[in-house]
Amino acid sequence: MDLASLPVKNGFRLRGESISRLETFVDAAFAIARTMLVISVGSLPSTMDELFEALKRIPTFGVCFVLMCLFWSAHNKWSRRYGMDDGFTTFLSLALVFVTLVFVFPLRVVMSSALSFFTGGFLPADITLRSQEDLQGSFRVYGLGWIALSLLLWLLFRHALRKADELRLDDLERIETRRDLRELALMIGVGTLSVALTFAVRETSNVLLAALPGFVYSLVGVGQFFIHGSLNREREHIGRPR
Repeated sequence: MDLASLPVKNGFRLRGESISRLETFVDAAFAIARTMLVISVGSLPSTMDELFEALKRIPTFGVCFVLMCLFWSAHNKWSRRYGMDDGFTTFLSLALVFVTLVFVFPLRVVMSSALSFFTGGFLPADITLRSQEDLQGSFRVYGLGWIALSLLLWLLFRHALRKADELRLDDLERIETRRDLRELALMIGVGTLSVALTFAVRETSNVLLAALPGFVYSLVGVGQFFIHGSLNREREHIGRPR
């Protein structure tokens, strides 16, 4: 591989510019998952009232769409940067597809319920949570899906770092790879914390405490701020600032 001829993005040489059949399959699976987030449920609206009710689902669709794109983007970045296509990466990518298609429904359920709660019922929820246990159960299913997707991506990036010499990653590329690993580890940790909190607050009567397993995902943004700060210091240390 002639590294000098490879395109460069943000200082990272893109080894996977040629789209493989596996990547095409992964992209198609994520596209299918996004179609499962359509704003109308069951059938097309037949009256204006049904249309307005369907339109109220747009915020839920938007939030879920962004989250699905978050995981797709991470896999796309991994594919572009490393261009790996061995048996282990194929297995992890297929597992990512499987979990994604399973994760779509609990993602929509939790997000619609959360938005319905914050809007006082103006935005519709896809299911009725009849008890505290139902609420915490939805958070657990969501959290396990979040952890599984994050873990599979972490394993992909970790595999790339193990093959750093074979891929001829330079110092900056290794730093960037470690940054991605830290961000994914953060996502795994936050998801694990959320699942743990569902057991800690399952008997509380306080509404805000009951919703705490959902609020903790905001820690991802806070953690990424510090991770990026650490990355900038490492970049400066090797003489290649952002």
